[in-house]
Amino acid sequence: MIGMISGYIQNNRLRVIVKPNSKETLVIGFDKEKDALRIAVKAPADKNKANKELLRFLSKESGMRAGIRSGLSSKEKSVEFF
Repeated sequence: MIGMISGYIQNNRLRVIVKPNSKETLVIGFDKEKDALRIAVKAPADKNKANKELLRFLSKESGMRAGIRSGLSSKEKSVEFF
């Protein structure tokens, strides 16, 4: 899985489309039209819970710290790694 996520990171950035309220947190595919990784997140999109779960998941899978660059209140996000 680590190799899969790092393969989509370009210039320390990754575009993602989040699906909150899922059964578990995992990568569910890649959207070619939007050039974004689709990620199901177990946490609800309430009080920033899904964003926190997404960052925790991406940090764990990539081995790098992650932060949301844009899209805090949107399903489509740009994540930066450092």
